[in-house]
Amino acid sequence: MTATLISLISILLGILGAISLGFYLEKYSFGIIGNTIAGVFGSVFIIKSFGRLGFDPASIVYLNSFNTSLFILNAVISFSSGAAALVFIHFIKKKLNETKT
Repeated sequence: MTATLISLISILLGILGAISLGFYLEKYSFGIIGNTIAGVFGSVFIIKSFGRLGFDPASIVYLNSFNTSLFILNAVISFSSGAAALVFIHFIKKKLNETKT
């Protein structure tokens, strides 16, 4: 696997995390498009921010070897960050609607 493919898998897992949270908890859902956007940005933001701790795609394929445990950690964090982004955006929307009224 290349680092680019791992990055795309991470983004896909972020999208799946946001969509699945929106499916199971309807109050957090922004529709399929909104959940997809939240999943992409949540996954990319967290992996780019905290990936330097050692679970970024470049570390997973370091020296032409594949580190499975780092890939699993990356997948779990991507999935959960997509869902967390959806909750965060819902919180921001709720706060913005409170200030209007």
